[in-house]
Amino acid sequence: MTGATVPGSPTIGSVTQSLASPEELTAALDATGYLADEGLATAGFLALRLRRPLFCEGEPGTGKTSLALALSAALDLPLVRLQCHEGIDAAQALYEWDFPRQLLHLRALEAADGGRLDAETAERSLYTERFLLARPLLQALTTAPCVLLVDEIDRADDEFEAFLLQLLDEYTVTIPEYGEVRAEQPPLVVLTSNRTREVHDALKRRCLYHWLEHPDLAREITILRRRIPGIGETLARQVADAVHRLRAMDLLKPPGVAESLDWARALLALDRDELDAATAARTLGAVLKYSEDMDRVRAKLDTLFS
Repeated sequence: MTGATVPGSPTIGSVTQSLASPEELTAALDATGYLADEGLATAGFLALRLRRPLFCEGEPGTGKTSLALALSAALDLPLVRLQCHEGIDAAQALYEWDFPRQLLHLRALEAADGGRLDAETAERSLYTERFLLARPLLQALTTAPCVLLVDEIDRADDEFEAFLLQLLDEYTVTIPEYGEVRAEQPPLVVLTSNRTREVHDALKRRCLYHWLEHPDLAREITILRRRIPGIGETLARQVADAVHRLRAMDLLKPPGVAESLDWARALLALDRDELDAATAARTLGAVLKYSEDMDRVRAKLDTLFS
């Protein structure tokens, strides 16, 4: 079995040809609200042109997951997302059989044949596409083309990494009861890692690599104004500046761009057009997620907004 391509649907080749340079990809991402710097746009463009997975690593909140979503929107391709977690295995990520429906099917066959059921025929009828539940990796192989996001691969274990490496090498899997499934068009793969542990070199070598930093002050202000149209220049600058100062502190979890956006939206919901120490103290829960961090920041609010 191969992934089905819908007649008239775009191919990775046609999508690649429609973007002639990293600058054109930057513009396409910008139209979705994602502001990519030169290095990230170049990495994304090369991943498309060379048809290589893109491995994005960086602190939480730097825009790794959002990049895959933006690429999906900019390229007008479906997004398939695999969220990794501790203990995830190939079966959870690839496929499983719909056992309840298979059992009902067996009972229906038995009833239709008056209790006389040919075992071999029944078994063949059980393991068909009708009863195959595709999980994200199988969905990506059979959806042509698409963007496959493998999110937080650093949370998975070594065995799953090895399985994923083989999948990315061949874009083919064999289901024992069903047969081989091969991607007619390999997906554009984006892997993300928060670097809670080191991902093996073998997987990284298979990919193009890019480290994402938090945006600089000017870019973060632009992101706030782009994503929150109602925010004023003063509030956007104050929020971005305060978040940058928070990142420079010794916090358990420095805020990312998502927290900047949450904080700005919270302030607008309170009808604030400026950020001061008193307002910050009331709204720290929008930007900080640990009580220890909140205590540390409250003790320095006056200097933070001086």
